[in-house]
Amino acid sequence: MKKILIIALSAITLFSAFPLCSCKKNNETQTSLYKLNAAYDEENEKLDAACEFTFYNDTNNALDELCFNLWGNAYRKGAKYSAVSDTDKKAYWAGESFGRQTVNGVDGCADWAVGGEDENILTVALAQSLYPEQTVTVTIDYCLYLAKVAHRTGITENTVNLGNFFPVLCAYGSDGFLQAPYYSLGDPFVSTCASFDVTLTLPAGYVAATSGKQLETAKTAEGVTYRYSLENARDFAAVISKNFKTITTDRNGVSVTAYYSGDTPPQLQLNAVCESLEYFSSLFGAYEYPTLSIAFTPLNSNGMEYPALAMIDSSLTEADGTYTAVHETAHQWWYAMVGSNQITAPWQDEGLAEYSTLCFFETHPAYGYTRTGLLGTAIKSYRAYYSVYNQIFGKSDTSMNRALRDFDGQYEYVNITYNKSLLMFESARSAMGDKRFFNALKNYFNDNKFTLAPKESLISALAAEYDTEGLINGYLNGKVVI
Repeated sequence: MKKILIIALSAITLFSAFPLCSCKKNNETQTSLYKLNAAYDEENEKLDAACEFTFYNDTNNALDELCFNLWGNAYRKGAKYSAVSDTDKKAYWAGESFGRQTVNGVDGCADWAVGGEDENILTVALAQSLYPEQTVTVTIDYCLYLAKVAHRTGITENTVNLGNFFPVLCAYGSDGFLQAPYYSLGDPFVSTCASFDVTLTLPAGYVAATSGKQLETAKTAEGVTYRYSLENARDFAAVISKNFKTITTDRNGVSVTAYYSGDTPPQLQLNAVCESLEYFSSLFGAYEYPTLSIAFTPLNSNGMEYPALAMIDSSLTEADGTYTAVHETAHQWWYAMVGSNQITAPWQDEGLAEYSTLCFFETHPAYGYTRTGLLGTAIKSYRAYYSVYNQIFGKSDTSMNRALRDFDGQYEYVNITYNKSLLMFESARSAMGDKRFFNALKNYFNDNKFTLAPKESLISALAAEYDTEGLINGYLNGKVVI
């Protein structure tokens, strides 16, 4: 997610991290399946839904329970970890508002309960132990009440953002299912790839931008029902609106659509998305999804990535919107296809997406950005952060190797996760040369596609081409002075 630079010094609380399983997946490998059936109730500002989830046990252990993230509960009143930070209250465009995610029942199990550190985890006890390579199906009936907030999940002035709108299976690691709260900082999501079969019913007049390829459309008494499919994806999201207009183009067999509400079509941003889609495909490896949607919507950050879908803040200038659109497109490689633990190593996907964005604009100067200019901006911002923190606290933590909980706020997070990461990859490229550097990233992509790649995989991919391990670790540990 490309965030707006603001000074935010709020404390981030703790959680216990552990290494995640990273099972190789491809188009022939069996995966889990989400069958979602959701209907938007405009009058009551909620989503009534059922999630039929078929879990394929690709772990090495027998499991007696499944754990799901209920990210929608981070929007409720009294949440311990609110989705909206105290420094970001402007996101409540109509005054403070709250939502929640309630579970009405779970079929196909022995028992279920909502708990976790902040009512953020649904634990489903299975009727019998599930052994490796076996499957089980449970159906979760739930309701998502939406806050009026310009955020990943919420009702805005002219759209409805439906990010993280269903129960998502927690990633499985060496200590079991990862149960982490919803931090207001960064992208606190870790999920593994699955297939999606999504039915979405909307009131008449609504248009939907989604992660999936549209299969069917049918008029009903409630409005219009759409059905979508998506394979090998770690999430599914949508943005709906009665005001959306669209422009669509085809780029190498991928249908790319921009959804917007203004009078002027975002042609420049759409062109940048198409060109960056082609560029990243040639540089790293093929884009694997049949569609890519870019939805311009009110948002508390510049942009937010999901598989085959990006939310772009509709209030951005044309130049900032273009930059953000390319950054979010880069996330299709570094997050959507190659996943990582965004909670414990946020630099891994954000740094790669930011540096990939620099590489695109370096080779496409017509958009007005240059490699020298972007590097200069990153250095200037990072040094300003370093100076500010030394003045306020008497010291500055320059380490990158830390989790979301360890950042003081948005200002520090952006400078470490985006700016210093960009400078780290520039140093590695300068040391390795272009051929070795980009070959390393291509190998990293091909070796980790559709998995959750540990940071060691990225470090090893670079080191395999040139001895950069000391350089990378120096940045991560804070020993490199900029």
